[in-house]
Amino acid sequence: MNPELRALYQETILDHGKNPRCFKVIEPHSHSQQGFNPVCGDQLTLFLDVRDQLIQDISFQGKGCAISMASASMMSQALKGFSIQQAEALFTQFHDAMTDINVQEMNHPKLKVLLGVKGYPNRVKCATLAWQTLASILKSIESATTTDIVSTE
Repeated sequence: MNPELRALYQETILDHGKNPRCFKVIEPHSHSQQGFNPVCGDQLTLFLDVRDQLIQDISFQGKGCAISMASASMMSQALKGFSIQQAEALFTQFHDAMTDINVQEMNHPKLKVLLGVKGYPNRVKCATLAWQTLASILKSIESATTTDIVSTE
């Protein structure tokens, strides 16, 4: 990683880590999920208000290292207003970029800075905690079923 990009990475991570955006409990929220990283003790609760398959609002609370808090902060900002399908696609892209050594890019410009964490393999779980928590919520939304009563008359 070039020195300019490394400096941007550090500055952005530190800013979001010290001053996380969307750090609150939103009310109302339709979904919440706790996430925990036993390796370093990071923990958070993610809150989503999903209506009509759109993420109307998203927030989190918790405690952890700067990388964990920054990733949750940046993810929350990125996903507000996304459809469930768009959120799933961004999760997949982020997960692949963080865990596959052959993937070096992301389409989302503001999240690219998190790819710097790949240079510190022990910290990847910190960066992916909020995203894995999101994936759990998205799976619960996807698996929820509704029953419509259809009249045959």
